[in-house]
Amino acid sequence: MTTTAPSTPAVQLLEVSPEYAGQRIDNFLLARLKGVPKTLIYRILRKGEVRVNKGRIKPEYKLQAGDIVRVPPVRVPERDEPVPLAQGLLQRLEASIVFEDKALIVINKPCGIAVHGGSGLTYGVIEAFRQLRPDCKELELVHRLDRDTSGLLMIAKKRSMLRHLHTALRGDGVDKRYMALVRGNWAASIKQVRASLGKSNLRSGERMVEVDEEEGKESVTVFKVLRRFGDFATLIEARPITGRTHQIRVHTLHAGHCIAGDTKYGDEGFSKEIRDLGGKRLFLHAYLLTVPLPDGGELKLQAPVDEMWAKTVERLSAPL
Repeated sequence: MTTTAPSTPAVQLLEVSPEYAGQRIDNFLLARLKGVPKTLIYRILRKGEVRVNKGRIKPEYKLQAGDIVRVPPVRVPERDEPVPLAQGLLQRLEASIVFEDKALIVINKPCGIAVHGGSGLTYGVIEAFRQLRPDCKELELVHRLDRDTSGLLMIAKKRSMLRHLHTALRGDGVDKRYMALVRGNWAASIKQVRASLGKSNLRSGERMVEVDEEEGKESVTVFKVLRRFGDFATLIEARPITGRTHQIRVHTLHAGHCIAGDTKYGDEGFSKEIRDLGGKRLFLHAYLLTVPLPDGGELKLQAPVDEMWAKTVERLSAPL
């Protein structure tokens, strides 16, 4: 892209480079207009204020190389004027990097940090890394983790890597494995949960996911027992074959074994017992990641759990 957003709102004409061919217009605008509310972007699309080659388009329109996109005047924060983030947070995220090259960053995301701003949050991992790597103009999240889930998270530094990994994620090229501490004695016979998932909104506005075999989307998770703590709890490995929102959390609940510390789908009594052992967090951690690289190689990474998790499991294993 050669045209940049001016600080004073004005009409922009953006020519689509070949590397953006195939991207939906709504996602293209979300990436270009950093800081502009998503609702505003969809409003200007719906009202026809965004034009491609002088014609109206729908939000799902896929761009072609050479397209000329007309963007109406919108106020875009300057990239060199981000909301300053605390140095402690930036240092913590810098220290969480487990892999970095010219096209990709992988971090061991701490529990409690959102991957992006929104829903009342002014910042997340991606906003922090745009301050940590100001020369990387194309930083984008490759995928997401829930705020309270820790573990391996990929951030693309180049558009070409983002597209490569999205293609791999849509197929079966990426192997993501999680550890979870669940209630009860997980039966060795439960090796897979196949249960369609659908989203619903509660009266409070909170989004929930539930098993919905009629209208939900097909969802599959493969499970393996890693360690047992009598009939009280089990440490399991979860490998999501599909990538639905809250999939592991809902599938473990569906199997009768909710995750420790899960305030949305968990059991408060079980979570309190884990908290009494020092485990004041959601016990879901993305610990293993295998991804294909564009050059034909393979990247395999493993991320350790944090000290709180490790000490809680140690206390669970201690003799009474």
